Amino acid sequence: MELRDQLHREIHLPDVPKRIISLVPSQTELLIDLGLEESLVGITKFCVHPEELRKSKKIVGGTKQVKLERIKSLKPDIILCNKEENTREMVMQLEDIAPVHVSNIVKLADAFELMDQYGKLFQKQALTQTMVNSIKIKMNSLEKQLSGRPVKKVAYLIWKKPLMVAGKDTFIDELLKLNRLENVFNEARYPQTSLKDLKANKPDIILLSSEPFPFQEKHKAYFSELNTQVKLVDGEYFSWYGSRLIKAMDYFKSLSL
Repeated sequence: MELRDQLHREIHLPDVPKRIISLVPSQTELLIDLGLEESLVGITKFCVHPEELRKSKKIVGGTKQVKLERIKSLKPDIILCNKEENTREMVMQLEDIAPVHVSNIVKLADAFELMDQYGKLFQKQALTQTMVNSIKIKMNSLEKQLSGRPVKKVAYLIWKKPLMVAGKDTFIDELLKLNRLENVFNEARYPQTSLKDLKANKPDIILLSSEPFPFQEKHKAYFSELNTQVKLVDGEYFSWYGSRLIKAMDYFKSLSL
């Protein structure tokens, strides 16, 4: 089997992979929803969905640092990574152990492409096509619901010390647009900011994400001087791709923004 990942890297496989290591939480969840739990031999400590998975699978580390010898001992047929979540150095080291597929998700189209690639890779084409169709149907329904709502300016906070936001060229920004929210930060990726900068950018809403920093109700007071709406949101629905998007569309429908 020959294919290219989302960085257009060539991958050569003798057969359909039967032993999988996933180093990306959202991709791990996707594998489970594709019925591949038995094939999954290694995951990260951040692979929290489904919750009981970490009790039955080998933990090989985090997303930035992994135990290479443990991964090697699991004899994987393929290792699944992501450009943003995992480092280039890690991918190069892992390639000495097994073929590595690297995803690169910025747009919704990228998420759909990844599902299509996994469908072909693991011979789950019918299921991934159904999954993509379901997400698109729910997405169209969401867009219809929001069609009459004015676009609002937003700052999406992901970290507290230092303050950091999701900027452009991120999957979070893509989902903000889907919700008719305009990101007030034009810098790429995840720039640092301050209360002064937030005030100058004049967002209509400040969204405090539940991850990677676990913002809580008590943190709202820190932003009180900005005199704008501050709302806690579930970060998984704004940053996880794959099968999580099915639930995300329903979550977005329920948001009061």
